Amino acid sequence: MAVAVGCTPLEEEPVDSKPGSALAAVDGLTVKGRAPKTGYDRDRFGSPWADTDSNGCGTRDDILARDLEEVRTDEDECTVLAGELAPDPYSGQDVSFERGHSKVDIDHLVALSDAWQKGAQKWEPGKRIAFANDPLNLLAVGASANRSKGDGDAATWLPSVKGFRCEYVAGQVAVKRKYGVWVTAAERDAMRRILTGCPDQRLPEGNAPTMAPPRFHAN
Repeated sequence: MAVAVGCTPLEEEPVDSKPGSALAAVDGLTVKGRAPKTGYDRDRFGSPWADTDSNGCGTRDDILARDLEEVRTDEDECTVLAGELAPDPYSGQDVSFERGHSKVDIDHLVALSDAWQKGAQKWEPGKRIAFANDPLNLLAVGASANRSKGDGDAATWLPSVKGFRCEYVAGQVAVKRKYGVWVTAAERDAMRRILTGCPDQRLPEGNAPTMAPPRFHAN
């Protein structure tokens, strides 16, 4: 049978996205171009690791205690002194944490400067502080891998451990959806590409508020 001139090839059938899946949530994200980085400063997101949940521990220690194994704390039962990241979800390597000599970072799944260029520069200070300290957006990872990521989004950087990419991208989708951070077209396409390979990947949930307590707003 002759093929009509000018017809485009048929595309492959898209993978069905399931309600509650990260793949389904991608289409709900706003798509816009990246704004300039003008005015970005880490301090615009408040003092690092503020105790926004008022549990007496800084956010960094909360995440270390959550993500490390064999955790050892100071007498205050809050300050994490040592532990094991087994393995680092980004590199797949086991990494030891020792306070003061750490090879472990706390990564923002959605980098602060990435968020700044995709909506956060117009937020109230309390929302930026909440974003920077939301456990949904934080993960203990190896320092080397984290620093190679920089402020990359899903279109420019992914973990070398391919088996973690679905969970990683699902986390980014969840954070951007919760806070209304937009994505670029290239970023959306990268998210879809990864999540199409794991259509059952659930969208993670977090119950931290999107506004920090008033005492932090002056930061």
